[in-house]
Amino acid sequence: MTDKTYNGWTNYETWRVNLEVFDGFDLSEFNGADDAEVDIYAFSKQLEEYADEVIFSGIRYDERAPSSLMEDYARAFLQAVNWYEIAKHMVEDYILENEQ
Repeated sequence: MTDKTYNGWTNYETWRVNLEVFDGFDLSEFNGADDAEVDIYAFSKQLEEYADEVIFSGIRYDERAPSSLMEDYARAFLQAVNWYEIAKHMVEDYILENEQ
């Protein structure tokens, strides 16, 4: 098995989405994410939905039309993202920042 880690993250896709979509993001903008008892899994699902909205916001959907090749590649890229890792990282950073 090949090591696919990238800059300390699970893979390149996770690192890149974290950097370009969530870096510097305020946790309080997510419902309940800044709560001490945050459900990391539920938060990871919120992050996935948010990224999907941000990345595909300019695409007009027609259910009868096939998706574009570009959209297919983007969705395949996003499937490789470890959303749980991003959520956990964001919560841990928030806790560290607020302990000081």
